[in-house]
Amino acid sequence: MIHMKIRDAACRGCRFCVDICPTDALSFDEATQKAVVETVEDCIGCLSCGFICPSGAIRHEGHHVVKNFYRNLYFSRRMEKFL
Repeated sequence: MIHMKIRDAACRGCRFCVDICPTDALSFDEATQKAVVETVEDCIGCLSCGFICPSGAIRHEGHHVVKNFYRNLYFSRRMEKFL
C-alpha cells in the first residue's frame, strides 16, 4: 500500500500537486492554504506530485517505481481517459 505525507512546514500552497494528480488523491485546504492528502487509496503511485513540488514537501513510501512514467505531462493528458 502506498503511503503519502505532505510536510506542512514545507508546503508553499502552490497547488501544483493538486493540479497534476490524475486521480484527485490530493486536495487544497483553503483554511490552512496547504495541500492535503484527500484519499491515499486513490493514489496510483505515479509520483508526479512529488516530482513537481518545488519545495519537496511530498514523500511517498510503498510505491512501485516503474509507474514513474506519469511524470510526462503530455503523456498524462493523453492517458487521462484510461485512468
